[in-house]
Amino acid sequence: MELIQYVMRSKIGPLYLVASKEYLTGVCFQKQNIKTIKTFDPSRVQDKILYKTVQQLEEYFVGQRREFDLPVSVSGTPFQEKVWRELSKIPFAQTASYKDIARRIKNPKAVRAVGSANGHNPICIIIPCHRVITTDGSIGGYAGGPVIKRQLLAIEQG
Repeated sequence: MELIQYVMRSKIGPLYLVASKEYLTGVCFQKQNIKTIKTFDPSRVQDKILYKTVQQLEEYFVGQRREFDLPVSVSGTPFQEKVWRELSKIPFAQTASYKDIARRIKNPKAVRAVGSANGHNPICIIIPCHRVITTDGSIGGYAGGPVIKRQLLAIEQG
């Protein structure tokens, strides 16, 4: 599967968007070790997915988008994929705890494993891992760091 990457400049810093010919496969805070494009080429299928992703993320960052409509594909362990599906169900501007997610996937003792799966989410923001906090209400960890997590939560609060 050929993947390409585009670096999007955003209000929270650079985002590395990765796509195959059919799917968005990554929204990352770190550069991936794959081919990076500088401009979009309308003849490349991946570019259409990346372009649509940029448009929707820009709308999200200015408060004009609450849900994403993108073809995504994630690859992880069955447990990780179950967690990521559950993360996608957390409504815009709301949060859930790691413990809540563990309960929802019917594995209440897997709180730490949920945290680990959350941290390995390959499509940040689109699969809203930033909406997961600790049981006591503190921010918890985030691949982009706690400052970016707070920024994302603030964007959703308006």
